[in-house]
Amino acid sequence: MNKSSGVAETAARRIDRTRARAWALQIHYQWDVGGRVGTVSEALERVSRMRIIAESRMPYLRRLMEELDARSSELDELLEVALDNWRLERLALLDRGILRIAAAELICFDEIPPKVSIQEAVRLAERYSGSESPGFVNGVLDALYKRVIG
Repeated sequence: MNKSSGVAETAARRIDRTRARAWALQIHYQWDVGGRVGTVSEALERVSRMRIIAESRMPYLRRLMEELDARSSELDELLEVALDNWRLERLALLDRGILRIAAAELICFDEIPPKVSIQEAVRLAERYSGSESPGFVNGVLDALYKRVIG
C-alpha cells in the first residue's frame, strides 16, 4: 500500500465515523421520542431494516450504540456533573442525544482524540439543532473533558 492510498483509507474512515455519528443521532432521537422502548441497539436494528446505512459505517455505529446501552447511567451521571445547574432530562432531545453520543466517545473510544469527539458533536449541533446549541454542546463537553477525563 502506498502513502496516498493509506491517506485515502484514513479519510474514508473519518467520513464513515462522521456519518455514523449522524445516524447515531437520528436513531437516538427516534428512540428517545418513542418513549425509550427497548435499547438503542434494537432501535438501530429496526432502522437498518427500513433504511440503507452503508455497511462501512455499521461497525462504528453498532459499537457506539452498544456503549450507549451498556453505559447510559454512567454517561448520564457524568453529563449531569458537567451540565452545572441543568438537568439532562430538561435539555432539548437533539442536544441530549448529541451530548450522550459524544460522552460515549470521550469515555469509551480511546482511539478517538477528545478534541475530535467534541468538534464532531459541535458539528452535529450546528447541522441539526438550534443556533445556541453548538456553543452549549462545546461548553458542556469541554467541562466533561476537564472534570472527568483530562
